Amino acid sequence: MSDGMVGKEGEPFEFRVEFGKVREFARATKSKNPEHLAEDGVAPVTFLQTSAFWMTPASNPWVGRGRKLERILHGEQEFTFHGEPPGPGARLTGTARIDKVYEKEGKRGGTMTFTEMVTEYRDPSGRLVAESRSTTIETSKATTEG
Repeated sequence: MSDGMVGKEGEPFEFRVEFGKVREFARATKSKNPEHLAEDGVAPVTFLQTSAFWMTPASNPWVGRGRKLERILHGEQEFTFHGEPPGPGARLTGTARIDKVYEKEGKRGGTMTFTEMVTEYRDPSGRLVAESRSTTIETSKATTEG
């Protein structure tokens, strides 16, 4: 199944890895790694997920899809790094795209639509630093008890 979203790419967005935000994130996730609290350290690997706050409607390929938020589940999140995770001071450019859309029949929530979005993060030279793949699941109806 494809609803015309596969390959849809948002506009690039800038994402700054700020020391204070990395420290807040590390503390909120109870990280004990001193590298996550040091100004010259690295961000926790899941910190890239905060880039969603930097996206604009134009950079988000989900905008305009007409999703029913009450029926969306977070299915999976995966990060791939091409070297060390970025640290405080890094300036990245993110580009998100819809990579796959497929369906499976569910037992209680009807048809489930899986959508995989890939976000690539590049440094100012254009080098690929990291990738994030997230999978969301949208059910066609409310789940029933049983």
